[in-house]
Amino acid sequence: MKARIILITLITGFSILSAYSQRLNKAELDSFFTILADKNKAMGSLVISKNGAVVYKRTIGYSSISDNSKKPATESTKYRIGSISKMFTATMVFQLIDEGKLNLTTTLDTYFPQIPNANKITIGNLLNHRSGLHNFTNDPAYMTWMVQPKTEDEMIAVISKSPVDFQPNEKASYSNSNFVVLGYVIEKVSKQSYARCLTERITSKIGLSSTYVGGKTNIEKGESFSYAFTNGWKQQPETDMSIPGGAGAIVSTPADMAKFIEALFALKLTSSNSLNQMKTITEGYGMGMFQIPFFERKAYGHNGGIDGFGSTLTYFPEDSLAVAYCTNGQVYPMNDILIGVLSIYFGKGYSIPVFNTVTLKSEDLDKYLGVYSSQKIPLKITITKDNATLIAQATGQSSFPLQATDKDKFEFEQAGIKMEFDPDKKELILKQGGGASVFTKE
Repeated sequence: MKARIILITLITGFSILSAYSQRLNKAELDSFFTILADKNKAMGSLVISKNGAVVYKRTIGYSSISDNSKKPATESTKYRIGSISKMFTATMVFQLIDEGKLNLTTTLDTYFPQIPNANKITIGNLLNHRSGLHNFTNDPAYMTWMVQPKTEDEMIAVISKSPVDFQPNEKASYSNSNFVVLGYVIEKVSKQSYARCLTERITSKIGLSSTYVGGKTNIEKGESFSYAFTNGWKQQPETDMSIPGGAGAIVSTPADMAKFIEALFALKLTSSNSLNQMKTITEGYGMGMFQIPFFERKAYGHNGGIDGFGSTLTYFPEDSLAVAYCTNGQVYPMNDILIGVLSIYFGKGYSIPVFNTVTLKSEDLDKYLGVYSSQKIPLKITITKDNATLIAQATGQSSFPLQATDKDKFEFEQAGIKMEFDPDKKELILKQGGGASVFTKE
């Protein structure tokens, strides 16, 4: 699991309603994914399902890359889906509630009295991120032990040692700790492992043949590694799946993910009352899902991120439409890819990006190298290079590659960062989120 797992809202704001054309523009979707693949902007797999039938699917990139070979990804390639696992966990919790074995008001001290505020934190608080439990993946030390196996006792100790961020039900704040704990609660109530519960309660019930709790990546089973792009695709470290548990340990495919959310909304997995509870949004959070606006439409679903993987699963009830996307290599932001996919599907007049780039030699980058500081922002940006790739690193943060887009202009698309250098003035302008800040070389 990453240090942070971030919810990505597809699009906000308002627009004039536009009519949906029933004719899906497959050629435009194909062109979009072809350029993503050709320009090394993404690797992954997409499924769009309407009324329970797949109307579009596309896979690009590779599931495994080594010095000697590349294994192309296929529609059956399996990906770590990160926090989309939380939707599966929430579904199983509500199944136990439907069976009278658990209640939303059950307090955590019933199972884990050693957790801070356990006598005040309810199952409902865990589900909609109102527990106040600190998100352990936000701790800097997490990156030092994320690849090591952990037992339930060890994970509960990790979660218990951190002071709470706030009192239960005081406010909402996303925390992976909530769903790690819920995964253990499911095991205690059902007296079965989380993996067994997933099989019996969901995957075997609705025919998901490629969805299960993951372990060490096995390419012989059709599983994929994840990658980051710096002078080519570089394999990323693997989180030990004993750590994320009910918060992020599931492996799946877009086809299975689409079937899951369709079954959930068809009430094949929970009662109508339980689904309504999951969909109820309080301060931006439902119970295991989020509401995701796209122009005049509203979908429900979740995003996920673990290691170099990203995933998103959305369902538009009024359109009976499921969209599932998994990626094991992200350069162009996953959020922007989904905006493109939905814009094309709903006929919003989308312009496919062309990804203009500039090819530079290693020596061309020397004039940009150095440490830059700003009088207004209390951090420094160090600019280095890796062969012909410019690398930036802000104080206390991970480094990231910059791609040349024009003379003296570079960007890191994943974070929406743009940097414009003026070597004569020894300055760089950092642009992100609509703002711009000037940094001067020391």
